[in-house]
This record gives sequence, structure tokens and C-alpha cells, in this order.
Amino acid sequence: MTRTHQPTRRHCLAAMAAALAATPLASFAQPAGTVRFILPNATGSGVDAITRAAAPALGKALNASVVVDNQPGAGGIVGLQALARSAPDGNTLAVVSNNVVIFPSVLKSLPFDMPGDFTPIAVVGATPMVLVVNPAKVPATNSRDFIALLKSKPGALNFASGGNGTILHLATELFLDASGTTARHIPYKGVGPMVTDLIGGQVDFGTAALPSVQAHIKSGALRPIGMLTAQRTPAAPDIPTFAEQGLPNFVVDAWFAVIGPKGMSAASVRKAHDAVVAAFADPAVKEAMAKQGNTITISSTEQAQQAFRSELAKYAALVKKVGLEPQ
Repeated sequence: MTRTHQPTRRHCLAAMAAALAATPLASFAQPAGTVRFILPNATGSGVDAITRAAAPALGKALNASVVVDNQPGAGGIVGLQALARSAPDGNTLAVVSNNVVIFPSVLKSLPFDMPGDFTPIAVVGATPMVLVVNPAKVPATNSRDFIALLKSKPGALNFASGGNGTILHLATELFLDASGTTARHIPYKGVGPMVTDLIGGQVDFGTAALPSVQAHIKSGALRPIGMLTAQRTPAAPDIPTFAEQGLPNFVVDAWFAVIGPKGMSAASVRKAHDAVVAAFADPAVKEAMAKQGNTITISSTEQAQQAFRSELAKYAALVKKVGLEPQ
């Protein structure tokens, strides 16, 4: 199925990634006793909310000061390249979404190999995603009416994402494919600007991690159409899933994981994994995860490494299914 995209932005991400490959990054003077968590996601994203909620407990478990460093440029490529170039001493880690296993299928070239230039440490859990609309621009209140609206105006509505090739972009493309509809894609440089323009009415709808739009749903600034989860989430029990609204096979997972640069010693990997387990068992973190709707199921390091490779193949097939061309 053909999608309509903004032609002026068609090659932006690929060009930025290519430029980054030839551009040395500024050195980061990291104080002793500090562990830096690079987030290739913007402030206000689901991964950002998760990491900041867990940061105090991670610091305690690591016996170090934790610094959260958002580097969302080029859809996340900037942050991932910074991690890939970091010393493998366990003092620079990252919390990432499954964007990282989608990029190889949507970009013709990357300044790193995924997962070869990284060390998967643990798949931590999953965060629920929800499709939301601007209520002033979209009258639909449920999946049936929303799909009918999209079909009545083919390609007329536009949808936002946190960037080309991100899980938020792919999730909406999968929704359009499942519902037999079309819309115009407007990529943003991160979730924060995307949500701002959704609320402001510059774009009509978009898919987001629940934690990043939860407050706006409660205030009425955004209206939820459906959860992309298999079952309703306890954090938002009133929002039905698309599966129960007539699209039984439309379920999209958004997982998050902790990774490091390649070459980490077994001891550093073990220390980081143990810290993740301890931090997400902390009562305050567990409460925060429940409020955000996140499901925590921490994998072993071996399972994480296998998961990254299997998810690369899974998303390559999904990208091909919806007809996204590598850029």
C-alpha cells in the first residue's frame, strides 16, 4: 500500500546519519564515580520517563551518580553513535526503545552496526502505546469512526511521529495498513515537539507511548482512539484496544532495553545487569512503572542478545509489509 509522505523530508534522516559518520563527536568529560545513561530519545518520551523514574535506584545499585543524557538528534542516531564510541568500561550505558532494531531496515546506511557495535545487557520490559487525536480537528471517538473518517478523506489527514523509522512511525503505518487507510506522515525531531504540535493542532493524530501523553489525555487536550496492546492496560483501563475494536491482529509492542558499547567485560556486563534488576525491584520504581503502564520483565543478558537479533528480522519483515522504502 502506498503512503503519502513529505517529499522535502524524505532523505533528511539518511543524510544526517551519513554526515554524522564523518563527523567526530565532542569529547565528554565524565567525572569519576559517574555512570552516564545516554538516551537516544527526547525529553518527554516514554524512555525518558522510564529512565528518570529509575535513575535514583540505578545510582544506588551502581554506587555511583547517574547522569541522564538526552541525545535525540537524527531520530536517535546521534545518541547511539555516541554510545558506540564510548569506552566499554561500564560507565556509559543507554536505555533504548525498539527503534534501534528498526533503523537498519529503514536506513540505507548507518554509522554503526546494530547490534555488533553494542552490548545488549537486558531487555527490561514493555511500555504501552496509544493512538491519539487532536479532539478539535478529529471528531472520531473510537476506532470504527476514525477509520471511517480516514476512508472518507484518503490521504487528507496527517500523522506525527518522533522521527522517520521510529517505532511510533512504524506503529502508525501498521495501523494504516491494517485498516486499509492512508494519511500523510509528518516526522518530528523527538516526541516532545510531536506532542506539542498534536495538542496545538498542527497535526491530526499520532501514536505515542502512554507515559508521554497520559497527562494530556486526562486533561482532554488529546483524545485516545485505542491502545496498541493485546489487552487493556491497568494504567488506562478506560481506553479500549484496537484488537477489541475490530482489528484483532493489530498489536504492536514497544519494548525498552539497557545496552552498552561493544567490548564490555563480563564483570562490567554483570554489574550493569545486576543494577538493572535491583533498580526495577525498588518499590518506588515499581510504583512509577505501574502508573506509567509499563510491564517489567527483565531478561538475562544472553536472552537480550538473542532478542536483538530476532527483533531485527521481525521488524525487517514489518517494514517490508507496509512498503517503507529504505532512505
